[in-house]
Amino acid sequence: MGRPAFTAGFAIVSADGMLANAHGIMPQELMFEADQVYFEAALDRYDVMVHGRNSQEPHRNAPARRRVIATRRIADVAPDAVNPKAVLWNPAGPPLQRALDLLGVPNATIAVIGGTDVFGLFLPLYDEFHLTKAGRVHLPGGRPVFPGIPPLTPEELLARHGLQERDRQMLDAANDLTLSIWVRPAA
Repeated sequence: MGRPAFTAGFAIVSADGMLANAHGIMPQELMFEADQVYFEAALDRYDVMVHGRNSQEPHRNAPARRRVIATRRIADVAPDAVNPKAVLWNPAGPPLQRALDLLGVPNATIAVIGGTDVFGLFLPLYDEFHLTKAGRVHLPGGRPVFPGIPPLTPEELLARHGLQERDRQMLDAANDLTLSIWVRPAA
């Protein structure tokens, strides 16, 4: 896979590193206003959203955003029949660059917003990863943010792929909601 101009990941996870429950649904327990405000404002800075077919982004600016939807249901790259601002892309097929070219943004900055396999696919490419953790929420048997959780934590996987924690802030003290921003050091 080629390297986009800039790649950032955005995820909220439970204390045990899960982004969805055992049924693959993001539960209400992981939805916090402070995180939603941060997430929506951050996405406005990127040219393209990349996510799997089951990931959603229900914000007010969502319809205006270009997106690449990763799916195994096609062999290559194709326009999305439902959304004119989206293309479908099979990560096992052509490089991501083909999807970005089809969208008309070959030098795009991209925001990766889920799910597990898509987050994992981009681990070697992230320039930044914005990880929000809900310290009081546990989702036993849930879907992890990255393949390999457990036994590893999201932070351990980010570090193993060369990212370093640059900043940590409390988004919502009452709910033990922290945001850590992981960055890839300049070569």
